[in-house]
Amino acid sequence: MEKKISIIGDLINSAYGRARKAWRNRDLKAYQDLALSQVEWGSDFLDVNIDRTKSGDVKLEEMLEFLPEMIPALQEATGVPLCFDNPSPDFQQIALESYDFAKSGAPIINSIAASRQQLDRFLELINEYKPYVLIVASEILMPDGDTKQSESPEDVYSSAKYFVDLVREKANIPNDKIILDPGLPPVSADTQGIVNMGLDAMKLIRNDKDLEGVHISVGLSNFSWGTPKHMRSDFERAYLSIASNYGLDMAIANPEHNPVPLPDGHPFIDLLSNALEQGRPHDGMEQAETGYLQAEAILAIVNEGNDDDDF
Repeated sequence: MEKKISIIGDLINSAYGRARKAWRNRDLKAYQDLALSQVEWGSDFLDVNIDRTKSGDVKLEEMLEFLPEMIPALQEATGVPLCFDNPSPDFQQIALESYDFAKSGAPIINSIAASRQQLDRFLELINEYKPYVLIVASEILMPDGDTKQSESPEDVYSSAKYFVDLVREKANIPNDKIILDPGLPPVSADTQGIVNMGLDAMKLIRNDKDLEGVHISVGLSNFSWGTPKHMRSDFERAYLSIASNYGLDMAIANPEHNPVPLPDGHPFIDLLSNALEQGRPHDGMEQAETGYLQAEAILAIVNEGNDDDDF
């Protein structure tokens, strides 16, 4: 039985050429076309990220000026809920004020995290508007108030617990409107075991009855970064096949890559699973050593895919 992964389409992002051009021209029709095409490809939500381009940063004032036009235009094109992807509470406020909840249902605030400035303002907005909330659990808040990157599944789980409790207490958000992101690096560069750390954190989250009903999401396009373009869909879909067994049920993804799990028994699932297993400390080897075994295994998959028309 195919596992259902809800997709947050990520093409309205200036990392992509079409979105970059739309931003440069402030082209509402181009953004509407991007929205509609992603829905046709099966997206359940649409990410809205207009923060930066390859040619340089975008000023916050420019974004705030454009959002009151952009948000209604996207909702005019499709009724799929939006995901506001920006660390600025000013951005989130204008986006929420411009959004028609009656037309599309609750949007997603993307995101809150240990490193966010003005976290109290985020919580006030969440309490007022009751959106879905995406929590970045790959960062952890230290006792002294500083932040650091999570270094273990337990760190990710602890961060998730802290922020779930926080949004429930401060904004009365139920578990089914909370989305946890354990972090997902490019697999081609992961020598520190971060992919496996995220998978193991998912298991800890799913085993906690107090977190029952929360969603778990990752930035899927990031996973295949650095792999050949013709193999990115296979890498992403194989990861979905593996991660869905750990509890993943959402992903921010390029819908054109057909982001659904591969069929059971597909050889690419075993190839990726075996590579990730090589990356776990074993036989007396530390992560620094096994991480390179994983990297070699990923490179072998790439080389085989370049030689084999089946991939």
